[in-house]
Amino acid sequence: MSHAASLNRLRTPRERGTNMFSNPGELVVRFLVGGLLVSIFAVLAEIVRPKTFAGLFGAAPSVALATIGITLIEKGKAYAALEARSMILGAIAFFLYASAASWLLMRYKPPALAATIGLLPVWFGASLGLWFFVLR
Repeated sequence: MSHAASLNRLRTPRERGTNMFSNPGELVVRFLVGGLLVSIFAVLAEIVRPKTFAGLFGAAPSVALATIGITLIEKGKAYAALEARSMILGAIAFFLYASAASWLLMRYKPPALAATIGLLPVWFGASLGLWFFVLR
């Protein structure tokens, strides 16, 4: 594969002059795969005890899996691997944010909205830091 062809595979549909509506079959596949995965994870959420863990099986994992699968088919392994790494780093940054919010809420008992909004810079900073040191 030529260098130009490999670069073209990494371009977004908008950069290639297409959009998500230019291929209706792709929309159907996205809908079906996403719906199937959301349904599977919803069933897992109903089975898991205690119910506090049910949120772990919400829509986010199924949407992430559907997105990676479609990206793998559309853009190849290298691009899908980069996207998967980005999702993992985003999850780590969110874990740090959620841990800080949990600690703050348990320790000082502020209003939840104030704590979660006030700690958004932690999530943003962790995301930027991970991007800078890992993906850059």
